[in-house]
Amino acid sequence: MQLTSRWTIYTIITLSALLITVVAYANFKVMRFESLTTNNTNELKNGNVCLVLGTAKLLRSGNENQFYSNRMHAAYLAYASGKCAKFIVSGDNRHHDYNEPDMMKDSLSKLGIPTEDIYCDYAGGRTLDSVIRFKMVFGQSSGIVISQQFHNARAIYIGKSHNISLIGLNAEDPTAFSSFKTKFREVFSRTRAFFDVEVFNSEPRHYGDKVNI
Repeated sequence: MQLTSRWTIYTIITLSALLITVVAYANFKVMRFESLTTNNTNELKNGNVCLVLGTAKLLRSGNENQFYSNRMHAAYLAYASGKCAKFIVSGDNRHHDYNEPDMMKDSLSKLGIPTEDIYCDYAGGRTLDSVIRFKMVFGQSSGIVISQQFHNARAIYIGKSHNISLIGLNAEDPTAFSSFKTKFREVFSRTRAFFDVEVFNSEPRHYGDKVNI
């Protein structure tokens, strides 16, 4: 009985150590791509197609989601400075009463970006979907991705595995507790991205007709 208990403890410790190692390695792999992001539009070339990654406009409390509003502001700055000529707004649209791409298009148009320069990707349920569809559906092999830095790094990592050259324009991070919670979840999102890219060679849930930009 004592031997069995020791073996169980040994197995738990070994598996825990292995899990921690894999998570740490996956996050290190993705974190390196933060070097391909910038907070300054002056460091970007003009006339890019920009991929804006979606998130909820409002929190469950009904308050404004600063992750969302800061991404919209960053996209506007990219447009106003001439760095982004066209936008692909990509997000979740799996429920009839929740539509991230339409919300982003509406927000950007209210900031003064012409609607004809904004293309909606309604099948961007995951970052992997958004990035791969950027090339396979919208025909873009390079461009700017707009989100918070931690998210941009993951998108760039995914893009590199599919020969998509992305530079990240970083939206400002919220200062609230929600930022900590999101970044904590990002540890596991990066681990999943690592397995998607390095192990499973995962593909988007949907492709669909090609869109000319």
